[in-house]
Amino acid sequence: MKTAWHGRIVFGAAAVLFGVIALLWHDAETWQTLRQIWSLPFGVVIGECLMGAQIAGGIAMQHPRSARMAAAILCVVYVCFSLACIPSIARTPGVYAAYGSFFEQFCLLCGAVALYAATDTSAAAKAALARLARLGLGVCAISFTVSQVVYFGFTAELVPKWIPPSQKFWAILTTIAFALAAVALLLNLRARLAARLLTLMLLLFGVLVWIPRVIGHPEAHGNWSECALTFLIAGAAWIVANLSSS
Repeated sequence: MKTAWHGRIVFGAAAVLFGVIALLWHDAETWQTLRQIWSLPFGVVIGECLMGAQIAGGIAMQHPRSARMAAAILCVVYVCFSLACIPSIARTPGVYAAYGSFFEQFCLLCGAVALYAATDTSAAAKAALARLARLGLGVCAISFTVSQVVYFGFTAELVPKWIPPSQKFWAILTTIAFALAAVALLLNLRARLAARLLTLMLLLFGVLVWIPRVIGHPEAHGNWSECALTFLIAGAAWIVANLSSS
């Protein structure tokens, strides 16, 4: 299997982490938009099963023999997670945060699709799925760009103050980087390089922003879920990067 081993490690480990903290802490900070699942009949049971499946998929993807099954499981999980974001969009169509949450989960689905494509023995099917994952990641990059523009102040505040030259500088630069990545992925222009640089930027977000916040305030469940989600998205982008043809 040609999918980058390191990408699978990041994606799988983050999937396990997110699943574990969601099962440990049944609160809105941890589940965020996914709390919509709770409102369904037997919602708690459904949510726990989905998180359990995510944990199982994150572990199983580390082994070549079970990677295809793991990818299929995660595709189902992340389809459900994406659908769970739609009620928030319907209730508050003028609030971009709801759309942003959807595309965060959709990005994870793109990573799972890319992982499944990497295990496909049919060249045509692999190419079609890889293209779908690349385009999906490109659309998600557009959403990440818009989110940083709409919530620019919050984005700037997340940048550690000790990094020169300023928080606003890095907020602007990363917003431009997301936009350029979106163009490259959607037009398939240096798409592999764009996806790899996108992966690097997301990993740096995790290392420089969210890990220190988890260490500094471990009691804040939102820090844990944002940290896990950031590394999940980074892992998804990494897997898509390895499948990009140019």
